[in-house]
Amino acid sequence: MSSPKKGNVVKYNKWGYIFLLPFIIVYAIFQIVPLFTTIFNSFFENYRLMGGLTQVGPNWAGFKNYIEMFSNGDLVDYFTNTMIMWVLGFVPQIIVSLLLGAWFSDPSLRLKGQRFFKTVIYLPNLIMASAFSMLFFTLFQDGGPINSVLISMGILDAPFKFFSNAWSVRSLVALMNFLMWFGNTTILLMAGMMGIDPSLFEAAEVDGATATQVFYKITLPLLKPILIYVMITSLIGGLQMFDVPQILTNGSGDPMRSSMTLIMYLNKHLFSKNYGMAGALSVLLFIITAFMSFLVFKFSGNKED
Repeated sequence: MSSPKKGNVVKYNKWGYIFLLPFIIVYAIFQIVPLFTTIFNSFFENYRLMGGLTQVGPNWAGFKNYIEMFSNGDLVDYFTNTMIMWVLGFVPQIIVSLLLGAWFSDPSLRLKGQRFFKTVIYLPNLIMASAFSMLFFTLFQDGGPINSVLISMGILDAPFKFFSNAWSVRSLVALMNFLMWFGNTTILLMAGMMGIDPSLFEAAEVDGATATQVFYKITLPLLKPILIYVMITSLIGGLQMFDVPQILTNGSGDPMRSSMTLIMYLNKHLFSKNYGMAGALSVLLFIITAFMSFLVFKFSGNKED
């Protein structure tokens, strides 16, 4: 009697693999093949001269693209720019999301209009980054509404040049990323908080624990898996930062390329048809993303004694 059951299990497993086959095919075509193609192209000299009229290559170049990329000091500066703008946006994002998540998921507060506020804080996530960037460019330009209000209030005597100061541009990029993503992070953290066993909070209340102690001793440790997920996905998104600074600075990364990110640098190579250098930079970006994600997971995970 046992052999028919075993046969049925094998048969069902076969159908499971068949249903997974479309996903595997699509993943291979749009992820695996481009990855290996990019790695392959990074070892070739392949670009255009004279405004794209003259094609050079593809010629085997070995590690020439990588050596040229590292010998150029701009790479470190652009990586630093990317990480600065990511940190400036991520730190307030995670703090605000934790506070909002704790408030909305706390039944003792009995907050009214929770559905409305949840919808409002998530709405910026639905707005295209290009629209956000154009809005901020209009608001913060020299003759824009922000400068007009500050001058009328007597805070400024003359318009402040937001786009001529490195830290103001970086702050604007970080602010836009914060506004676009804190709602999504809040929903994720709130879902995690609502999944925590209420008996733990009740036991802590009986033992006389304060709200701060409950948050740090119960809520945060149990939210660790979600926090790791949020940090890794945010880090990957930060390293791929492109649309907001690209539109806000019209692709220049000014002032003095202080807002130029790694992907903007990559885009310049693609725009100039330098596929070999673009491939090398893409491979490097892939390695950096994988390494930093591993570090976050390694040092944030549970340590076994």
